[in-house]
Amino acid sequence: MSTEAKTVQPSSHPTSTSKDKEFSPKRFNTLQEHGELIAALVSGALILVAWILQTQLYDTASAFLYVAAFIIGGFAKAKEGIEETIADRELNVEMLMIFAAIGSASIGYWTEGAILIFIFALSGALETYTNNKSQREISSLMDLQPEEALLLTNDGEQLVHVSDLTIGNKILVKAGERVPADGIIVKGASSLDEATITGESLPVSKKNGEDVFAGTVNITGSLTVEVTKHADETLFQKIISLVQSAQSEKSPSQLFIERFEGTYVKTVLIVVAIMMVLPHFAFGWSWQDTIYRAMILLVVASPCALVASIMPATLSAISNGARNGMLFKGGVHLENLAHVEAIAFDKTGTLTNGKPEVTDVVIIHNEEETLQVAVAIERESNHPLARAIVSYAERNRTSEDYSVEQMTDVSGSGVTAVVNGVEWKLGNASFVGKQDANSFHSHVAEQFASEGKTLVFIAKQDKVVGVIALKDTVREDTKAAIQALRQKGIYTIMLTGDHELTAKAIATECGIDQYVAECLPEDKVREIKRLKESFDHVAMVGDGINDAPALATANVGIAMGEGTDVALETADVVLMKNDLPKIPSAFTLSKRMNRIVRQNVIFSIGVITLLIISNFLQILDLPLGVIGHEGSTILVILNGLRLLRS
Repeated sequence: MSTEAKTVQPSSHPTSTSKDKEFSPKRFNTLQEHGELIAALVSGALILVAWILQTQLYDTASAFLYVAAFIIGGFAKAKEGIEETIADRELNVEMLMIFAAIGSASIGYWTEGAILIFIFALSGALETYTNNKSQREISSLMDLQPEEALLLTNDGEQLVHVSDLTIGNKILVKAGERVPADGIIVKGASSLDEATITGESLPVSKKNGEDVFAGTVNITGSLTVEVTKHADETLFQKIISLVQSAQSEKSPSQLFIERFEGTYVKTVLIVVAIMMVLPHFAFGWSWQDTIYRAMILLVVASPCALVASIMPATLSAISNGARNGMLFKGGVHLENLAHVEAIAFDKTGTLTNGKPEVTDVVIIHNEEETLQVAVAIERESNHPLARAIVSYAERNRTSEDYSVEQMTDVSGSGVTAVVNGVEWKLGNASFVGKQDANSFHSHVAEQFASEGKTLVFIAKQDKVVGVIALKDTVREDTKAAIQALRQKGIYTIMLTGDHELTAKAIATECGIDQYVAECLPEDKVREIKRLKESFDHVAMVGDGINDAPALATANVGIAMGEGTDVALETADVVLMKNDLPKIPSAFTLSKRMNRIVRQNVIFSIGVITLLIISNFLQILDLPLGVIGHEGSTILVILNGLRLLRS
């Protein structure tokens, strides 16, 4: 049975008409799905009526109905099989089933041949449903992206298609509307429903300077948004493209089955041809029994269930992941994830929030005044540490009313300034005076340093009077994620460019098994290669440009959704919500998929083997062979559909 995914492509047409929607890919897939199901059911109804007429000795009428059942039920699969055979120059399962049905009818078993066609058509309709089901959520997401935007111009407002928007355009997004393009808020504040992007059900408050994403819903206030990305480059479109790419990329198991299928079909046909002659002469079977057993072999040896064991399960798992904020770029990556034995993490922006925060403030006298002066000076700087100190002051309602003069920023060291005629210095130990810094509450400074904190010393008239400790804080969910991975027996390692003390402190706090400090991008690649010498499969998690080489080197690269474009393009898996606990969930999903695939393969091979042996022992009739073979195909598809459940 064909298991090729039919990928829905987003329309690039500048306008959308009712005719476009009427013949959209999604509508075509739905019609195809319903058409195959209706054809199968009509075929089944005709078989039932034909069988009743046959029992009443209306042989001509029943024969006509059987032929109609063959044509209606088998047309779609026969057409597909013939077209693929011509295109690939390779026999396939569809052709095998056509031969089996025709062979059954040729020896007088019209009912059995028709039932074979009916169940084959029914399993084909079920398979089409599985493929379409794996795309429906992505197709529905495509419908959520607005096609038009309200462009703000010098002459007022103008309604334009989103494809006509350019970077720098300003658009108006009213309350209750969906955001038509990625951008940054330049006016207004509102709550936005970002469930389509992050999966988070709670609205997120946004104000000036914050990013908004296409496809999200503006709930409360009107927003003026400056467009930062073209319509085909939005995060929303990247999600769709990633999942579509994943649906078309096949896992190693699927590729093996497809290579195996052609050889297997040829082998079966050769064995059937021999079976139609050899038993008559070798075992004294009658010609009728010989041909009958050959036809049963043709039916039961078809690998329909084996072929359907993998792709429906893979597509279901990919859809499940996409619905839960885990985007797999292909079945190969989803399959490989279950084999990962070690996982390496970047620190900044992955294990940590990527932004320093003030953790401790120690001032020896005039604490309030000294802190207010320090904050007033840091307001004049754009350094990340300065922003963190100002943010800390705002959270703690520290107000300052000081005039800062002669501000000088010494790159990489600190700043100097004059406040009320007094010179102040804020910076590292070397900048304010290493000896004074080391002697200032030495045990406190030493403790802060051992905890991996960055120290900003405050000096007044060359005398150190205070110290502010900052740290890139660990994400709230990091510890739980690392613990969950360790419980699964996965070795964890942190690769960071930070110095030894910071790396050690963060690794200890997170519960990481091992850490490597002061890593440049090439060092991270070297460490990944070193891990691959000890572990068969290694994963890498990162978010920055400097992580991209390591992401590409690992067996499975995992990128944080808010990471750089390079990291997102390089990675094999994307966590859309920067949610680290999704990594253990992804491992669980991968193991579930591999387990179900193994169940399907073992079950299908077992059924085929049992039916073939029963046929050679002459204890299997054609009707039971048809039911056993096609029933197993339906069962493996239904088993794969279980992966759609969270």
